[in-house]
Amino acid sequence: QVQLAESGGGSVQAGGSLRLSCALSGYNYRSYSMGWFRQPPGNAREGVAAIDSDGITHYRESVKGRFKISVDNAKTTLYLQMDALQPEDTAVYYCAAANWRIAPTMFFDYNDMEYWGKGTLVTVAS
Repeated sequence: QVQLAESGGGSVQAGGSLRLSCALSGYNYRSYSMGWFRQPPGNAREGVAAIDSDGITHYRESVKGRFKISVDNAKTTLYLQMDALQPEDTAVYYCAAANWRIAPTMFFDYNDMEYWGKGTLVTVAS
């Protein structure tokens, strides 16, 4: 049974940094895709960053150059390093994973994501 659990959320001032972690258990696919989504208050969920088993990454335009997605070699933890945070980054952040490799540019639009975490809240104060 695959389980995902986020941690690392919290409150930070604009310009600050946070690193989110997603602990993956039972996720043993050789070809895979995983990533981060977020849901700002009162808005729809949106894709933030994705990575596949070839190490190819993809980011939503507004976070390019500020956020970095990575995964450890054992595929036990997915990370999202967030720098230069802005109030518009305030959201509940979710990690997600598919049981096959999806082109990272298509990950955000994949409607049948197999695995989701429960989310962690990030609040950025101005």
